[in-house]
Amino acid sequence: MNFGFSSAVRLRHGWQFDLVFRTGRRETGELVRLLFVERPGDPVLVGVTVGKKTANAAKRTRGRRMMREAFRRLLPWIRDGVWIIASLREKALERSSVDIYMDIAHSLKRRGLMRQDWPGPDWNADKAGRTCA
Repeated sequence: MNFGFSSAVRLRHGWQFDLVFRTGRRETGELVRLLFVERPGDPVLVGVTVGKKTANAAKRTRGRRMMREAFRRLLPWIRDGVWIIASLREKALERSSVDIYMDIAHSLKRRGLMRQDWPGPDWNADKAGRTCA
């Protein structure tokens, strides 16, 4: 399993974001709002956004970094054929990366976007699904 978050798994073009925002389904968690479109045959693609009205630039950047880290840890267990955009809510900026990870994991599981072999939400899981120190 690859735990990287390379440009190959990111939504990079405006039309991709547009497609997900216009036609995607929504799942709202406590800290993160997910929009997703199922695209059979395509790989998993993920985009992260934080609105400009949310906070200053430094806090928005921190929020994007925390969401990217959460998706980096969850990516090996997300089903293929789905494009996801995660939008950070303002109250998430005061929370930790682990809280954001748990919120995203529960939202993805609730919508059935996780694979069957997913070991469950564990921030310390390694590539084999075992807990590491």
